Amino acid sequence: MILNERETEEGLLVSVCDPDVMGETFENGKVSLTVDEEFYGGEEADEQAVVESLAKCTTANLVGEESVALAIEHGFVDEENVLDLGGTRHAQLLWM
Repeated sequence: MILNERETEEGLLVSVCDPDVMGETFENGKVSLTVDEEFYGGEEADEQAVVESLAKCTTANLVGEESVALAIEHGFVDEENVLDLGGTRHAQLLWM
């Protein structure tokens, strides 16, 4: 998985994606998502690093089967809140 962490005024923003979706655009009806290098680009990370990052973030964006499945498995995202976008999955996480 590719992991990117950046500090914002609102807290830690984390983006995670599967390597095979980088640069791709996915659509489902009116919803379109481009997995842009500028936003999702980062370092290769193993499951432990991604879980640790999600545990400390304020907001997260996840794209890809593996990335979203990991977030569901560890209780960060509920399955019913995941979007299917014409070939991949997308989830957002916001701690309040």
